[in-house]
Amino acid sequence: MYLFLQNLEIPIVVTSLVSITDDIRGFDRAYWIVSAYLLGYVGVLIIFAKLSDIFGRKAVILPVFAIFIISSAACSAAQSITPLIVFRAFQGVGAAGYALCAIIFVELVPKEKYVKYTASLSFVYALSLSLGPIFGGAISGNGSWRWVFLLNIPAGVPALALIAFCLPNGFPYHSQRALRGEENAESKPKHVIQRIDFPGAILLLLGTLSLTTALQETGRTYAWKSAFTISLLTISGVLWILFLIWERKVTMDSGTMQPVFPWRFMKNRPWLGLLLNGISLGAVWFVTVLELPQKFEIVNGSSPLQAGIHLMPFTFASPIGGVIVSIIAKAKVPPVYLLLSGSILQLVAYILLGTLPISTRISRAEYGYQVLAGMGVGANISLGTLMTPFSVEKQDTAVALGALPQFRIIGGAIGVAIATSVMNSRLNSSLGHLFSPAQIKAVLDSPQALRNAPPEVQDFMTTTLAISHRSVMRILCGFSAGQVLASLITWKKPQIRV
Repeated sequence: MYLFLQNLEIPIVVTSLVSITDDIRGFDRAYWIVSAYLLGYVGVLIIFAKLSDIFGRKAVILPVFAIFIISSAACSAAQSITPLIVFRAFQGVGAAGYALCAIIFVELVPKEKYVKYTASLSFVYALSLSLGPIFGGAISGNGSWRWVFLLNIPAGVPALALIAFCLPNGFPYHSQRALRGEENAESKPKHVIQRIDFPGAILLLLGTLSLTTALQETGRTYAWKSAFTISLLTISGVLWILFLIWERKVTMDSGTMQPVFPWRFMKNRPWLGLLLNGISLGAVWFVTVLELPQKFEIVNGSSPLQAGIHLMPFTFASPIGGVIVSIIAKAKVPPVYLLLSGSILQLVAYILLGTLPISTRISRAEYGYQVLAGMGVGANISLGTLMTPFSVEKQDTAVALGALPQFRIIGGAIGVAIATSVMNSRLNSSLGHLFSPAQIKAVLDSPQALRNAPPEVQDFMTTTLAISHRSVMRILCGFSAGQVLASLITWKKPQIRV
């Protein structure tokens, strides 16, 4: 349930943004309602995973889940845009327990059952993202937007109670006298504190936040060549370099301190391939989930609920793709072949989506291409989680499972920033002589602004927007091709088998 709720948050809120800002105003900062959640989420995934290595999974997941539920209630009670943005950031921090759920899943079952449970994990992940646009459209069209956040409370509290009562204290070390062969964490708190890599955690947090903030703002508020963007990207680059240097030092010292990102990852070619695949996959996934509903609303004239329904071929094909590759992998087929197949399937699908004719009608072929794309994306989401425990040393499994979704989100931020920049550039060059930047932004933020325009303006602007969306699909071809190359990096002899 925790996995379902935290993954539901992004698409359900995106679909409800117009209703939220109509009520509490602040439409000019609407995108920060999504950005704040992502910034809170992406900054702490690896950190929480490492802390759970030291203190145990239960000791970390309970307060993190509680933060998610409490901040959801606070979001529902927000009376203006500023506190809503702040509470959304805390909600994102609480949602970062996703990594802990994946780790616990892996540790609850023997390796021979990883395939079965990874398929279940991927199904929940994809299903929640599939239902988000539908739930968001239904709530925003028929009730108060506050239920977008309130529904996390009755669903989350029982799940929190189950974790508190059913998961053993100290899991997965509960059957050992010592934690990882060392002294008991509870009896030696100073020793435990010494094991935490505080400098690495701070560098990782600041490096991630500066990178994702720059990418979130670029194309919306600031240009790529602006001082804001260049400064943040430069700061991020310096912080990431310092982070890697520090993690190498901590790993090589072999002292009490445990690195949040072991240098062993940088020397593990198959694992780096999975990480790079995840970055490109995140770009494809996020841009598709955010851009296709926008196309359906603005170009095809759909309501938010209808846009969510039109996206269903993609979102419901994703868990199917995850289940299919899990079944094939169970037959001892090397996952690298399946990872390549999923990447190639995406490449073909987005090439086809990028060749669709310009029209205000949705063709049946588009639904079929969405199915192909969804199956490829779902397959690679499942395979990334499935292959990780077999690609890294056992002591690094938790951190690796936290790193994968963190870099996937970073990839999503990169993809959305590039897609937004390309779309805005095309729109400004095509429409700049007819409309002001504020009018163009209003159309991108709310389809209602286009519907209120004169018919001849609607036709011209709809055609331009359709061409821009087709360009975005072609950008996703590039990210899909990146997955193909990254998948080849995971190639080794003998191949990884699950």
